[in-house]
Amino acid sequence: MLPIDTIRISARSFKNNRLRTFLTIMGISVGIASIFFLVSLGYGFQKVVLERIATSDSLLSLDVYPEIGQDGKANVILSKDLGEIEKVDGVDKTAPIITQKFKIHSGEYTTDAKVNITDIDFFRLEGVVVQDGDLMQQGSKNEAVVTTAVLDLLHIDSAKFEGAEMTIDISTLNEEERENVRDEKITEKKYKIVGLINDKSKANVYVSNDSVADLGFSYFNRIKIKVDSEGQIDPVRRTLMEKGYMVSAISDTVDQTRKIFKVIQIVLLSFGMLALVVSAIGMFNTMTISLLERTQEIAIMKSLGASALDIWSMFLTESLLIGFFGGTLGIGI
Repeated sequence: MLPIDTIRISARSFKNNRLRTFLTIMGISVGIASIFFLVSLGYGFQKVVLERIATSDSLLSLDVYPEIGQDGKANVILSKDLGEIEKVDGVDKTAPIITQKFKIHSGEYTTDAKVNITDIDFFRLEGVVVQDGDLMQQGSKNEAVVTTAVLDLLHIDSAKFEGAEMTIDISTLNEEERENVRDEKITEKKYKIVGLINDKSKANVYVSNDSVADLGFSYFNRIKIKVDSEGQIDPVRRTLMEKGYMVSAISDTVDQTRKIFKVIQIVLLSFGMLALVVSAIGMFNTMTISLLERTQEIAIMKSLGASALDIWSMFLTESLLIGFFGGTLGIGI
C-alpha cells in the first residue's frame, strides 16, 4: 500500500467520525496546552522573583562584613582596611557603607531611621531602584534618598516629597562607642529629599559620604564590592575570608531560588503530564473503538492483499494525525 493511500484511508475517519475525532483532538490539545502553560508559569514567576532579587551588577557583588567579636557584637572595618580590600586580585569596584540609627527631623516631626552613608555605586551593586525622583549626585552634600516608610513617619506627602527638607543628627561614633559614652557629640546636617524608594517596611535614608567628609568617620559597617567576572566570586571570597572578614553574595540567594523554582517547575510539569496521560488514554480508547468498528473493512482489505503491516500503518497514521492536530492546537492555545 502506497503511503498516500495510507494517509487517505486514515484521514477518512475524520469525516466519518467527526465528533469523536474532534473531542479526541481537543483532549490532546488540552494536555499539551496544560504542559506549556504550567511550565511557562513556573519560568515566569522565576523571572519576576529573580529580577526583584538581583540585577546584572549585583550578581557580581559581594558583601564584606567585619568579624564578630568575642562579646557577640560586630566589629567595624577601619578606613585603613579599605585599601587592603581594594588591592585583592579580582576586585573591580568598592562601595563602603556606614550604617547607623540616627534621629531625623522634618518640621515638627522626629523619628529614628537607619541612615546609610555611601556613594552612588552602592545603589547599582545593591540593586536598589528609585521609584520616583533621582539618586543623589556624586559629590552632593545636601541630597538624600529615602524609603516611603520615612515619608510616612515624617508625615511628608509622597506626591510632593521632592525638595522636602530634613535634618539628621549625626554622630561619628560607632555603635559600641555610642553605648559607652555619656556626652555624645552630635552634628546636625540638613538634606533635601531627591529620590524615593518603594519600601514601607524599613525606614532607610541614603546620603552621600561626601556630605559627611568633614566629620572624619574612621570606620565602615560594610563594604560592597564588585568582582571582575563571575569566575572571580569564589577566589575573592576565599581571600577575604582568610583575612578575617565575613563575606556573603547575592548569587548564593539566586542559586537557592533557582533550585526552589526547579522543584516547583517539576511539580507543575507533573500536573501537565497527568493531563496529557489522561488525553492519551482517551486517544487510545478512540483508536480501540475505531478498530472494533472496522473489522469488516480490515477483513476486506486483507482479502485484497493488504498485509498486517499495512493495517498497522493505517492505524498508526491515524493516531499520528490526531496527535499532530491536537499538539498544534495545544501549542496555539
